[in-house]
Amino acid sequence: MIQLPSLDNHTALIVVDAQQGFDQVEWWGPRNNVDCDQNIAALVNEWHRLSRPVVFVQHNSSNPLSPLHPSNPGHALKSYMSGTPDLLVQKTVNSSFHGTPDLDSWLRENAISTIVICGITTNHCCETTARIGGNLGYTVYFVVDATHTFDRTDLEGGMISAAELSRVTAINLHDEFATVVLSHELLNR
Repeated sequence: MIQLPSLDNHTALIVVDAQQGFDQVEWWGPRNNVDCDQNIAALVNEWHRLSRPVVFVQHNSSNPLSPLHPSNPGHALKSYMSGTPDLLVQKTVNSSFHGTPDLDSWLRENAISTIVICGITTNHCCETTARIGGNLGYTVYFVVDATHTFDRTDLEGGMISAAELSRVTAINLHDEFATVVLSHELLNR
């Protein structure tokens, strides 16, 4: 049985890069987990309803052609990212802990010891945030069905599906950097 976090003022929801630009299939390619956005929205709504700490993270791509570049409409957060977050972190790299304002400092100043991570993409910014969070000593819960990723070409030119990448990310994180959970495990407590 997985030990789930208590939903108190010491548990922050960190929503990584839930931005409109990730809907541009022609840029990113095929994705997995069609329920991702619905699951993120449910978590955001639940954390707001319980007045628990919520952090939104927004990626500012340095590539002007990227849908996530600040000059492009895709840089905007998705419409379900409702309510005002307790903190909005802007970043240019994968880890949410390497942005502005400093996430680690804010979490420590607010006596937050547990983080729940969801967002986009599973094996890039979400996974990196979970790994760094675990290394910094936080109790990390990674909500794998509230993340999604895209198919990727491997080093030999073959294709690795988004579903497989998600599965491997969960395996890599679980019991090492984080506890991997499903959204209903947090919402139906």
